[in-house]
Amino acid sequence: MDIAKHLSETEISARILRHAVPKMSELNIPVTPNNYSVWYEYYLGINLDLKRAIDGLLANEVSFTTDVCDGLFTTYIQQNSPELMEHVQIETQMLINSLLSKIAGMSQGNIKFSTSLQKFDKTLKNNPTPEVLQDIVDDIATELDGIINANIAMDQSLTSINQEVGALKKEMLDLRSVVMTDQLTSLKNRRAFDEEVISHIETFNQQEIKSSLLVVDIDHFKRFNDVHGHLIGDKVLTYVAQALKQSVKGDDFVARYGGEEFVILLSNTGIAEAKIVAENVRKKIAQRNLTIGKEKKMPLGNITVSVGCASLKLEDSKDSYFIRADEALYRAKSAGRNRVITESEVS
Repeated sequence: MDIAKHLSETEISARILRHAVPKMSELNIPVTPNNYSVWYEYYLGINLDLKRAIDGLLANEVSFTTDVCDGLFTTYIQQNSPELMEHVQIETQMLINSLLSKIAGMSQGNIKFSTSLQKFDKTLKNNPTPEVLQDIVDDIATELDGIINANIAMDQSLTSINQEVGALKKEMLDLRSVVMTDQLTSLKNRRAFDEEVISHIETFNQQEIKSSLLVVDIDHFKRFNDVHGHLIGDKVLTYVAQALKQSVKGDDFVARYGGEEFVILLSNTGIAEAKIVAENVRKKIAQRNLTIGKEKKMPLGNITVSVGCASLKLEDSKDSYFIRADEALYRAKSAGRNRVITESEVS
């Protein structure tokens, strides 16, 4: 629905209020400012990425937990990655310039005080009169007052700057969350996966903690897009993403690698256990028949995935680790799809 057409801003707000709040209540979503802004945008109908994401979650009957709601707000409302990056860069530059200015001012004050002290010392060595001596003491007191006041001002400035730094650090954390998240599925993205793989490799090399990698690909995904369109393709991606997320636990890591391909990193897991996890994932996804439409439901049939598994080796790099799992995935596809193949089964 596009509520924004042919209405004043007041009318738009009233209409959205009547739709958004009951829907949030129905879904057990607290009516907080952040949550309401998400559903306001949803019913406004302009933020298409947000609308597609929520439609996918609703279609797959995903619970709107606190994490899900926070993810929607952060990804689609609070942050726009390029704009935020520019904003953070500008704020950082302003902060640095301000701090350098304060420190430069403080340094100049110290230099002036040092110069004055040298002048006072030279005067004292020339047998000053009591009057001159009194002037020197008065001048020193004046200089000290200036330094003390400068230090007080500097302390206040540094306190203010420290608060600005804290706010900027929070913005950087928010930015990191945005650039590490796939907007459609709310899973981590390939950038986040690359970092996590390196962490697994370092942990394995230092502590010999095992790691296994699953590469998951949706079977015949192009067919869904060609037959039903990209909106249905997005629904399939969202369904698979949620199924993968619900199939792992603890330190396990799930990300959308790109297109219809996903990756799962299993910490402290050998290849045999990884294959069990992969089989559970495959069965969980295949057992549900997806449909589209609310009243007249049209079946999409079973969604299936193929999975390739590899286990981390001592000589592995990020690329070699992934390539072995990807080769196993290719073998699973070639063998008929909807199956799990490990690297040990690739000849």
